[in-house]
Amino acid sequence: MTQLFRVHPRNPQRRLLRQAAEAVRAGGVIVYPTDSSYALGCRIGEKEALERIRAIRRLEPGHNFTLVCRDLSELATYARVDNAAYRFLKALTPGPYTFILRATKEVPRRLQHPRRRTIGIRVPDHVVTQALLEEVGEPLLSVTCQLPGEALPLTDPEEIRERLRGRVELVIDAGACGVEPTTVIDLVSGVPVVVRRGIGDVEPLGLGEAEKAAGR
Repeated sequence: MTQLFRVHPRNPQRRLLRQAAEAVRAGGVIVYPTDSSYALGCRIGEKEALERIRAIRRLEPGHNFTLVCRDLSELATYARVDNAAYRFLKALTPGPYTFILRATKEVPRRLQHPRRRTIGIRVPDHVVTQALLEEVGEPLLSVTCQLPGEALPLTDPEEIRERLRGRVELVIDAGACGVEPTTVIDLVSGVPVVVRRGIGDVEPLGLGEAEKAAGR
């Protein structure tokens, strides 16, 4: 059975989020809102839940997942962050950005890029996401809730529940989300490179110039 929890977008009911966290810790797959779109999420070490997400999205084995974290201190547990990278992370988090960083030993190898040993990390600026992560007590392994063959992510929680009924444990309904993806910034080399332009603005910190210098 797939449950639907309706939560207030600015003052979410903690009782419901505690139940959602319990579903995650029990190995479940959930759909939850972020500052860019709805996402599929599970616990980092749950291999069976990961394979279920792969099946829903029909993802290739090497697909890059993202770890969704509460803050920079949690992010640093899973990614190597030097001083140069930290400046950008501090300025752009929380927000609709995904950062490509070297993974630490805390990240299972099957979740890392097979050659570069990197991982995508992000800290969303969304009240419900932050409250959920606080209840879970650890990052969520996530991908956008976008079904195979469709150009845009799903935005209506009722539709998400109907289309994923029996394939996820829970949908957290905090109202309609957007469809624009996060901006992806690669920080591995020490020079920030915009890999994908999305909802997050890159111009205020001069990242647009770094992108041009890299020939992108």
